[in-house]
Amino acid sequence: MYKSVPNLRERLLRKPVRATITSLALITLGLISLSKVQAQSVQSPPIFENVTLGPRFSPDPLTIRGISGGEVSAAKIAGRQETATGPCVGFTDEKPDHTVVLTSFFNYLAIEVQSPEDTTIVIKGPGGSWCNDEYQGKNPGLAGQWQPGTYGIWVGSYDKSKFHPYIIKISEVNLLNPGPFRR
Repeated sequence: MYKSVPNLRERLLRKPVRATITSLALITLGLISLSKVQAQSVQSPPIFENVTLGPRFSPDPLTIRGISGGEVSAAKIAGRQETATGPCVGFTDEKPDHTVVLTSFFNYLAIEVQSPEDTTIVIKGPGGSWCNDEYQGKNPGLAGQWQPGTYGIWVGSYDKSKFHPYIIKISEVNLLNPGPFRR
């Protein structure tokens, strides 16, 4: 019995110390995790954004970001091999990378992809689907009149399962070469 009393005493003393140490460790871990999440959200611009635009939107050009590529052929997404704006080539995700909602008719709107790698684009919305490749060098884009409504935008890569970073610039100002690829 004499031996068990110190063990009981030691156990009683250890429990509060252990509980305090455990609590401090959990609080520290929580603060570290929170600071990592905050640092990530501050440092990383969002990707795969969806936007709603009306006439005279700001900023102009508006920039959104993403990663191209996927497993599905652009022709399957567009429902055809070729459109008036270009061939439906490359591979995309099954779902659109971006959704752009236009609240009004746009007499002129340009959408241009910029990437260090060769990319393609499919846009589906009111009136059909449009594809493009190499509008400005290796960068696809579309420009022209746009009806109000919801547009899905897929950005593709030439090779299946190859993924490349890109930005899309959307503008009411004629930044693009109007050439033969106007909608």
